[in-house]
Amino acid sequence: MGASGKTGRRVVRLLEAQGAPVRPASRSSRVRFDWTEPGTWADAVHGARAVYLVAPEDPAPIREFVAKADGVQRFVVLSGRGIDQASPGFGEGMIAAEQAARESGAEWTILRANNFNQNFDEDLWHAPLRAGRLALPIGATPEPFVDVEDLAEVAVAALTGDGHAGRVYELSGPRGLTFGEAVEIIARAADRPIVYEELTPERYREELLAEGYPEVVADSLNTLFALHREGHLAEPADGVRQVLGRDPIAFEDYATRVAATGAWS
Repeated sequence: MGASGKTGRRVVRLLEAQGAPVRPASRSSRVRFDWTEPGTWADAVHGARAVYLVAPEDPAPIREFVAKADGVQRFVVLSGRGIDQASPGFGEGMIAAEQAARESGAEWTILRANNFNQNFDEDLWHAPLRAGRLALPIGATPEPFVDVEDLAEVAVAALTGDGHAGRVYELSGPRGLTFGEAVEIIARAADRPIVYEELTPERYREELLAEGYPEVVADSLNTLFALHREGHLAEPADGVRQVLGRDPIAFEDYATRVAATGAWS
């Protein structure tokens, strides 16, 4: 599921490289899957033994989908570190997916990940970095960003291997970095000036709205950063080593690899 997304497309690639039979499903895949269209669900999971479950923000359809996934023997659920400590209303889709998988009667594995390295080059913070300024309300709280390549490798191990049933793996990078330190590393790798600016939550919200983000998105991002400031995600986790038997990818190695593609030029 989410086969065209940040994690899903990497999971598909690794499964195909192993020769595993895999059915990529998303709104834009050959096998179409849409959470808002229950008529697309059955074809996506028909005959599947294992499902990589990437939940929507809306928790409403998740339990029904899992209940109707006849024949699925294993769910591997993408979730977030600290989700169990988040404010009410935040991360409801991930929480619902965790609960539905646990109650499904099938094997389940939950992957609770820190913020992705790839948020800096594929998503939230790519455009600001290219513009030379990343401004956030995060303070000096460190974040051990996890590389999506590591997450995908862990997901594939849980989908195809034994010994992961009933496990919750917390996935992070090898060490915590402040956002300011992360931006410094990216700037050095890209060999160009990029600055980090600390904002108040109020100022951050104002900037998001001025850029055209909906209020619900601005409020959700502020809730996310409030969770970060509390320090629940600051300590590195050992899930990558537990599953893969090696250290996770370092942020410096990620930045060097991506800078070579010109992503921040």
